[in-house]
Amino acid sequence: MTVDLRSDTVTVPTEGMRRAIAAAEVGDDVYHDDPTVNALEARVAEILGLGAA
Repeated sequence: MTVDLRSDTVTVPTEGMRRAIAAAEVGDDVYHDDPTVNALEARVAEILGLGAA
């Protein structure tokens, strides 16, 4: 398998990537409804020793 990382417009997702995308839990990050964004913000705040965003 070749992975071309020059741009997201040339990357063809694998079947595993497609399954992960289809199964991903998503929400609106503006309203703090996206669990992935929430986890990322909490982790970065923890690493930097700051309060949550």
